[in-house]
Amino acid sequence: MHVELLYFDGCPNWRETEQRILAVLSHASDDRFDVLLWDRATRKVTTVRMPSGRYPGSGSDLQWSADGERLFLSLRSDAWRGKASAEFARLTTGPRIVQASSEPFLSWDGLNRTGNVRSVVAVDVRSARVSDVLPEAFTQQWLLPKDGASVLYTEDITKKTDYDVIGGSEHRLMVRPAQGGIPTGAAGNVVLPTLKGVRLTWTRDGRRFAYLRDDGLFIGTVGDSARRRIAGDTAARSDTSAAARTRRARERFTPIDWTRDGSSLVASTPQGMWLVDASTGARTPVAASSDSLQSTPRLQYIGTGADGRHVYVGMQSRTSWARGILRFDRTTGVLDTLVQDSRHYGAFRMSEDGSTMIVSGGDGNRPYDLWAMSAPFTSLRRLTTANPQLAERDLGATSLLTYLDADGRPEFGVVHYPRGYVKGRAYPTVFIVYENFFADTWDGVANLLNANGYVVVKPSVNFDIGYPGEAWVKGVTAAANKLIEMGVADSARLGVSGTSYGGFATNLLITQTNRFKAAVNISGKVDMISFYTDSPRLGVRNVHAAEKSQDRIGATLWQQPQKYLANSAIMYADRITTPLLLMTGELDANVPAINTREMYYALRRLGKDVTWVSYAKGGHGTPLSSLDDWTDFHARMLTFFDTHLKRGLRVDAAPRGN
Repeated sequence: MHVELLYFDGCPNWRETEQRILAVLSHASDDRFDVLLWDRATRKVTTVRMPSGRYPGSGSDLQWSADGERLFLSLRSDAWRGKASAEFARLTTGPRIVQASSEPFLSWDGLNRTGNVRSVVAVDVRSARVSDVLPEAFTQQWLLPKDGASVLYTEDITKKTDYDVIGGSEHRLMVRPAQGGIPTGAAGNVVLPTLKGVRLTWTRDGRRFAYLRDDGLFIGTVGDSARRRIAGDTAARSDTSAAARTRRARERFTPIDWTRDGSSLVASTPQGMWLVDASTGARTPVAASSDSLQSTPRLQYIGTGADGRHVYVGMQSRTSWARGILRFDRTTGVLDTLVQDSRHYGAFRMSEDGSTMIVSGGDGNRPYDLWAMSAPFTSLRRLTTANPQLAERDLGATSLLTYLDADGRPEFGVVHYPRGYVKGRAYPTVFIVYENFFADTWDGVANLLNANGYVVVKPSVNFDIGYPGEAWVKGVTAAANKLIEMGVADSARLGVSGTSYGGFATNLLITQTNRFKAAVNISGKVDMISFYTDSPRLGVRNVHAAEKSQDRIGATLWQQPQKYLANSAIMYADRITTPLLLMTGELDANVPAINTREMYYALRRLGKDVTWVSYAKGGHGTPLSSLDDWTDFHARMLTFFDTHLKRGLRVDAAPRGN
């Protein structure tokens, strides 16, 4: 179940007239906020008086009508707050916590779902009068179309906890007059009866929409029940042959956005990015991209320029550090490269009028900053310097590593070298593991280790469904062989570290090889079986992660129990010879500290070298609870690696740090 409403999410408010009033949410107490209106001309601030028993909560939306005369916002009710607070108290303090399979939702799923309950009101900024627009309901998202005549919103219609999707929910798309009127759920109020499996995008006026459903691309208009199919394979879906699957994939156009004039859709297929004419369904290729062809780049849609003629696309090579911005001319069909170099470009935002592009990025192994490009989009200008203290700091070089894993499959990795690196000298080397690494993005831990004389390597791994534990031993050890062969890594001084899924990988890895002389598991599970049904506040997340998503076991615990055993490091603790540092947060609801704790007590019982550090106020990953915890965390890790990887290392042979 995948729902993504591009127009709803992050789209700027419509403002056709110059705004004279600034609306601000101001924190009042607890989860309650005040709505303040600041008049630019008089510089006076007015507090809007809300209806009795209702209040703006944390994260309340604020949207202006096109004429700037009305402010729309969402409210909580005191009654809702009382019920939600009572349920939270029941699940945390008791005195008795009763749960039963007859309940439609897991208790924490049900409680989390109540976060979507809200009403929507409109404030007349002249009279300060507040009027109801949407009654209190499970309203996930809402938006004002440009004409201001109606409100579009999604309503949660989930019937029970869904084990097939993390946070799984089902919604329908609704419309209601902005002045109030049609009751929720009445005939004519439903735009799409379900958004299950639907990818949806809107024109800029909020009247027309396009969506992908069952491999077909459809176009519709608010207020009109007719839907027109403009792309997609129409053969019977009962045909599951390889040829049919290939044909359906080729014809599956996923909508990304409408062009500025609403005449065409930007869409993607396994072959790349396209323009699809909304009237005729004619397709025009914009740029080629295919996951099966490394010669094609990865593409990221940016937006349409002010003139409507040009479509802008971000690109990243799959084989080298070549990144940039492309421009497609709809009139000539020509694809130009505006920018291409080794810097990072991402998190693109096009201004509402299409005249300015905001980009997050910068040089490799540096924190990102914000940059802007203005029409005709020929050069970047810097907007921020978030970390001036690093501007003149030599952080050492990085390089893209290519190697073959144990199965002979090509993989990529990233190598961070210490400052003053001497080619041909073998250095103590730490492998930071997770899944796949390609770009030399900023990494504080890697730079800390570099500054203290370590080479840091981030290798990639290739997964086969049902055998996650094998991926790291095949990929990470192959990367280590490559670094040793290159004369970069000291084979007797290899360390490994990972956070979360990388911590899980680290612990599994050291049950299968003794090549690493020190290992750090940060918030990583060690027991797949106890993790499977743990962390109730995450709903079905851990079950789904094990079966279908991150862990990729490919089966339930009862279908393939041996695979859950095989991927639980705790079962093979007796094989571990590598000194291990376990680091957890007591408040971690993702991977509870008690899961990692199992490894500590197992290794203690077996007489192994293990240290467990749990931060009482820490959460998942690096503790951010205080500067003292953050500093302690990094100092302990560095000391641990120094103790085990630099013991006996001659000073004159040691690499130079910062």
